[in-house]
Amino acid sequence: MKKNTGIFSVGKIVRLAVLVAILLVMGFTPLGYLKVNPVMTITFNMIPVVIGAVILGPTGGAILGIVFGLTSFSQALTGADALGAAILNQSALSAVLLFVMCVAPRFLAGWLPAFFYRVLDKHIPKRGRVISIALTSLCGSVLNTIFFVAAFIGFFGANELVTGAFGTTEVWTMITILITANAVVEAIVCTVVGGAIGQALSHYLPVNRKEA
Repeated sequence: MKKNTGIFSVGKIVRLAVLVAILLVMGFTPLGYLKVNPVMTITFNMIPVVIGAVILGPTGGAILGIVFGLTSFSQALTGADALGAAILNQSALSAVLLFVMCVAPRFLAGWLPAFFYRVLDKHIPKRGRVISIALTSLCGSVLNTIFFVAAFIGFFGANELVTGAFGTTEVWTMITILITANAVVEAIVCTVVGGAIGQALSHYLPVNRKEA
């Protein structure tokens, strides 16, 4: 019988389920979303997403990224994100764009780091794997910020609710506000914590570079 080594093997499904459960817990507690003010939120949900990308590959990372995106969208649905809730109720088009903004960047930020890790893992000795995982964690955090901010500005940069919340119509001012303190904190925490956890798990969940 051919051994199932893909994303749907029993072992990988269990690992994926555990990471999804962690994401759901983080998604509905301050562990995942730390509100700084009405327009700024520090999120640490990229940590389990990147860990999934490392130990499960691109498919696992993408699935976890989608789960992250759905928890982000739920913040608007439940009113936990006041600005998101206002945008959601503005129009049907705004609701669709908000959903895309929440999910698509996180899908990409979960999918792409797996390939980045594979490149690093081929060129950095196994004893330096913690460096590969830490850099992959940093990559995931940076990609999440870039894709999310790009979608936010592209979809809602001229929206009256957004310009009113930011107190400016200047795009670069809004971008600066979005990527300063919160993005730096996210990147540092994701790099340190993600690298440490990923290194610990890699001893028990070795990576097969050929897996999906």
